[in-house]
Amino acid sequence: MGLVHFRATLDPTKQELAEAWLPSRPWAPDGAIEKVAEYRFDDPDGEVGVETILWRASDGTVLQVPFTYRAAPLDGGDAHLVGTCEHSVLGKRWVYDGCGDPVWASTLTAAVLTGGTQAQMVIERDGELVDVPARMEVHGSGSVEAEVPAITSVGPVQDDGTVTTVVAGALTISLARVVGTPVAGDATLSGSIGDQALGVLAALSM
Repeated sequence: MGLVHFRATLDPTKQELAEAWLPSRPWAPDGAIEKVAEYRFDDPDGEVGVETILWRASDGTVLQVPFTYRAAPLDGGDAHLVGTCEHSVLGKRWVYDGCGDPVWASTLTAAVLTGGTQAQMVIERDGELVDVPARMEVHGSGSVEAEVPAITSVGPVQDDGTVTTVVAGALTISLARVVGTPVAGDATLSGSIGDQALGVLAALSM
């Protein structure tokens, strides 16, 4: 379950963080961005927010940017820090490129291998939890009986054109930074927005 605090604000906003960070990425085109959709996974420990946002650039390219939100700095994560922001309910948040965060790698791997989907988004409003309709859907290619390896660290993280590869223990994750870039592996995460298939968003090689 992805909990969104009703009327909570972020300063700077997620879009402002992304706009400041994306120009330093070799796979991101120049220009303005607008949010297309997002999907979340649940951290089993409930400590780290895990959200992947799709942004449309001014040239029409759709970028895939996983963010993790933490209440304290990630040990050894300086190279992957996108920035910090103030959440009006939760306080200071450290925001990381998910590719450098083992919690992102772990939740993505679990969804892919077990045939999982995005977390249900809910808003806490007047003490009640209200479901938020998903703006996009993702699903893993695996099955619920699959064994999911523990991931406690990641690295190296490398950009190869418009694909980022992440070594996560015995696995290698390939993430399409530009949606539509072909990625393949032993198991995959595919996505869609309404009737529009987005293809494979990420793949695992074992």
